Amino acid sequence: MPPTIEIISCLHTATIVSNLDRSIEFYSGILGLQRVDRALKYPGAWYQIGEFQIHLIENVDLVPNSIDLQVSTRNPHIALGVRDLEAAKQQLLAANCVVKMSNSGRAALFTQDPDGNAIELTLISWQSEQL
Repeated sequence: MPPTIEIISCLHTATIVSNLDRSIEFYSGILGLQRVDRALKYPGAWYQIGEFQIHLIENVDLVPNSIDLQVSTRNPHIALGVRDLEAAKQQLLAANCVVKMSNSGRAALFTQDPDGNAIELTLISWQSEQL
């Protein structure tokens, strides 16, 4: 029997964007993520969330995703934990972002970045972080 791969952590996800400046405005400005330095020689932006990173990689020829969050929230997405889901919802609505509450009834919502990449924001209580 072949050896089992032992995955010990998730390091990053790479998301393709068509307009890096517009995406930075969303990820830094609206979501408030902390940008980190990167040394690669192509257009992109890296964001640190705990031990995890989101890598935005620019491709100006990208055809934006056509995910319709109003129809289904079962799409490829990045899931992020938040301390105050209602505050996150209000901030997204104030920025004219699409907001769809989770169909499951749990404390989560879905939104999209400017290229249509789906993002889930889930309420993470302080108690559950201590487990």
